[in-house]
Amino acid sequence: MTGDAAQTKPAEGPDSAYDGAHDVALGGANGTRRTGPSLAYWHHLLVVLFVLLVALYFGSGFLVPLSVAVLNFMLLTAIIDKIANWRPGGHQVPRWLAGVLGLAAVVIGFGTIVSILVGQADEVATAMPRYQARFEQIAGQIMQLAGDDVTDRVVAELAKLDLSGVFQVLAGNAGSMLSGLSLVLLYVPFMMVERAPMRAKIRLAAGTPEQADDISRVVNSISLGVQRYIGIKTLVSLLTGTLSYLVMKFAGLDFAETWGVLAFALNFIPTIGSIIGVVVPSIVALVQFETLGPFLMIALGCGVIQFVIGNILEPSLTGRSLNLSPLMVILALTFWSILWGVAGAFLSVPITVTVMIILANFPGTRPLAILMSGDGNLALGTGGAEDTTEKPTRRKVQHSDQEVD
Repeated sequence: MTGDAAQTKPAEGPDSAYDGAHDVALGGANGTRRTGPSLAYWHHLLVVLFVLLVALYFGSGFLVPLSVAVLNFMLLTAIIDKIANWRPGGHQVPRWLAGVLGLAAVVIGFGTIVSILVGQADEVATAMPRYQARFEQIAGQIMQLAGDDVTDRVVAELAKLDLSGVFQVLAGNAGSMLSGLSLVLLYVPFMMVERAPMRAKIRLAAGTPEQADDISRVVNSISLGVQRYIGIKTLVSLLTGTLSYLVMKFAGLDFAETWGVLAFALNFIPTIGSIIGVVVPSIVALVQFETLGPFLMIALGCGVIQFVIGNILEPSLTGRSLNLSPLMVILALTFWSILWGVAGAFLSVPITVTVMIILANFPGTRPLAILMSGDGNLALGTGGAEDTTEKPTRRKVQHSDQEVD
């Protein structure tokens, strides 16, 4: 055998994996052939994707609370790990105490949000007729410029508008979200209990220690990336909601606490959430007050807060650790919103970050992760995951008296 590589071909037959009819001849430098995916491969892939989409859509009642529970579990573990790493007075915080403090912080946060929404629900329902009358008055003043006929028609249509009915629909949706929250609160404690045993079970389930290390590396990469996103996003959303509440409270806006919670929650929705968080309180101010001063104060104040935090503070905190393409963010927002509604909008970025991290940790799917990233630098976009692409190695093969590099 000479130094030239011998070209072999898989044995042909009825059971052979080699299908010459569906080959894609890709000529290499050494004249070898690589077989491309067959038509059957693409057919099976499309069937799997279709079944997956159907399962995601019809299984939303189970998958949405589970996904929210996983994100809250990651947020809770991030808080616990952060507390456990504190060393007040040179002494490390015990793990059990870190768990108690982290759980208390999350429970207090959720309890505060629920108490604000429930406490002001009756007040909002009571004030809706007053807001509706004021809205009709403003619309009538505007439409006077268009003539009496147009004004009469618009006023008649506005009279049919039942804002209280809209509020009841929103309240019903909020009630379903609270019922889903009960499932989340049920899942999270069991996830916390299962956290330590799961690591041992992964090692036992893996075929070899090398496979166990690879699985642990991928899981840790996903966990670090998503934890970092959830932690930073929660922090900046809390800051956004607090500052927006202070602006609205100073302007005298009704239900400023509720609008502050809304600004906090909507900040988790990319791009669109920040816009809604400014537009809705501004419209409420326009209806509530007879002067433009409070409207301008809220619109400009909340707008500046959203811009500074979203475009300066948050990027400086995240750096480039979440290196998602802006187009991918918008596509993910649209896709998950269609599948899961409002919950999908909240979950779109965390799910997309998780998918990109998983794809980046396998050489076969790494090109897809590169396309999903902002600039192709996956080391900065996957929670610190190392490049797993196989690098060429030099080896020496003895053929008679020749060495081939």
